[in-house]
Amino acid sequence: MAAPCEDIIEDIEDLISSQDITPKERYSTRKTITVRSKRKQLIEKLPQPRIFNSIVPGTQSIYVKTWGCTHNNSDSEYMAGQLASYGYKLTENKNEADLWLLNSCTVKSPAEDHFRNEIKAGKKQGKHIVLAGCVPQGAPKSSFLQGLSVIGVQQIDRVVEVVEETLKGNTVRFLQQKKEAGKKVGGASLNLPKVRRNPLIEIIAVNTGCLNQCTYCKTKHARGELGSYPPEQIIERAKQAFEEGVCELWLTSEDTGTYGRDIGTSLPELLWKLVEIVPDGCMIRVGMTNPPYIMEHLEEMSKILRHPKVYSFLHIPVQSGSDQVLADMKREYTRANFEHVVNYLRVRVPGLTIATDIICGFPTETENDFEETMTLCEKYQFPSLFINQFFPRPGTPAARMPSIPPQQVKKRTKRLSEFFQSYFPYNQRVGIVQNVLVTEVSHDKKHYVGHNKSYEQILVPLRQEYLGKMIKVKIINTTKYSMKGVPINEGTSPALKPCLPKGIVSGIPMEIKSSKYRIAAILTILFAIITRLLWKLLMV
Repeated sequence: MAAPCEDIIEDIEDLISSQDITPKERYSTRKTITVRSKRKQLIEKLPQPRIFNSIVPGTQSIYVKTWGCTHNNSDSEYMAGQLASYGYKLTENKNEADLWLLNSCTVKSPAEDHFRNEIKAGKKQGKHIVLAGCVPQGAPKSSFLQGLSVIGVQQIDRVVEVVEETLKGNTVRFLQQKKEAGKKVGGASLNLPKVRRNPLIEIIAVNTGCLNQCTYCKTKHARGELGSYPPEQIIERAKQAFEEGVCELWLTSEDTGTYGRDIGTSLPELLWKLVEIVPDGCMIRVGMTNPPYIMEHLEEMSKILRHPKVYSFLHIPVQSGSDQVLADMKREYTRANFEHVVNYLRVRVPGLTIATDIICGFPTETENDFEETMTLCEKYQFPSLFINQFFPRPGTPAARMPSIPPQQVKKRTKRLSEFFQSYFPYNQRVGIVQNVLVTEVSHDKKHYVGHNKSYEQILVPLRQEYLGKMIKVKIINTTKYSMKGVPINEGTSPALKPCLPKGIVSGIPMEIKSSKYRIAAILTILFAIITRLLWKLLMV
C-alpha cells in the first residue's frame, strides 16, 4: 500500500504534456512518487489459464461463440463437430468452459469490437482462447491477437490440434490457404463431422471467397479469391443431412451467384441437381448473391425460384441507389442493372421476396447520392432492408478516403430507418391460407417460427408436433416483420426421419490424417476407456 503522502501516477502517459516542463522536473521535489504502468498492472492481475499436461478428451469443455454470416456459422458447426467427435464436451455456459473458441466477423466495426471485448473477458476469467474467423485471418498481426492461438478460415479441419496444444499452454497458428496443383480450392472439406446449431437446418458453404474488389470490404482479405466446391461433394453433404432429419437446406458463401465460375459450372446447374434429392416437405434457401453474377442466370433462376422445394427468396445487396457511389465502391453494376434484376424476377416469380442491404454514409456519398438511395427504397419498399452505417475497415481503399461527419451519417441512417418502419408489407395477408415449414423457436420462446414459400416469417403455436413439419395455417394477425398463423389442417407434410438431438454430431466420419496429435489422442481415448472400465469393476 502507498504511504499516505505518496502520489500515485497510473501511467506515465497520463501526465499533462502541455506544460513546458518534463515529468522529471515536475516531480523533482517530491520524493515518494511511484509510477505504475497500466499495461503491466493489467498483466499482473490477469489469472493464468490452467495448463493441462495430459489431454484426456472428455475432461475439458469448450465454449463456441460465433459472429457474422451463415458461412461463419457453418464453420463453427464443423469445428464443434470435430471437437465433440474427439471427445471434448461442448457447453453453452462460458463460465464453466476450459477453453473459448471465438469465431469472428470483420464486416463491421461493432462486430469486431464485440470480438475484442470477448477476448478481454476470457483473459480476465483465465480461460484458454482460440481465435477463428475473418478478423485474425485478415489481420493476423493485430496487437490484440498476439500470444493467442489462431485457426484460419481454411484450416478448420485442424481445430482439434489447435485446441489440444492450446490447453497444454502452447500458442498455435494455422493461417495457410488451401491449394491443389497451384489452384485455390473451396476450403476445408465438407466431409467433416458437425454439430448443427439447429438440428433441422443444414448450412452448406458452396464456395468461399469472391470475385469482387469492393473498396469498403475487408472480408476479401480473409476469404480470398473464389474457390468452389465440386457439385458432387455438396450433393453428398445434402443427402447426409436429409438422412439425419434435416428439413431445410441453406446454401451460403460470400457470393452464391459466383458459384462454379472457377470449375466450369454454375449456381443454376447445382440447384437443379439439388432439388432432385430434396425430400417432400423440405426446402432449399439460396444465400446472398451480388447483382453482376445473378444477371447472367435470370431466366434459369426464375424457374428455380418457382420450384415448390425452393424458397421464393433472394438476398441481393444493392448498397446504394447512386451510380457514382456504386462506381466508387467498385460494385461492378449500375442502379439500372439492379432494377432490371428485381423487375425481371418479380414478374416471373409470384410472391418473390427480395432482401437487400444499404450502406449509409460511404465517404463519397453526397446528399443527392443519398436521395437516389431513398428513391430506390421508396420504389420497391423491400420487406427486408438491412441498413448499415459506413465503417472504415483498416486496409481497405475506402478507409483512406475523407470521411463524412458522423452526425451526417447518423442523420441519413435515421431517415432511411424511419422510412423502412413506415410501411407494413403484410397488412393485406389476414385471412389467407399458406403452407409453412416450421423450423425454430421464436426469441420470446412463446411460438414456433416457420416460413412460407416466400420465406416470410410465420409464428405458430408452440406444439412439439409442428416442429420440422410443413403445416397449413390461416393468417390471423400481422406485424411489421412477421405474421401469426393458426393451423387448420395438421400433418400436411409426410413423416420425415427424426432429426438428430441438439448437440449430437452429424454422422459423416471425420477424415483421419497422419498427425502425432491425433494418434496421441486416440491412444489417450483408449486409455481413458480402459481406466473407466477398471474403475467400474473395482466399484462393483
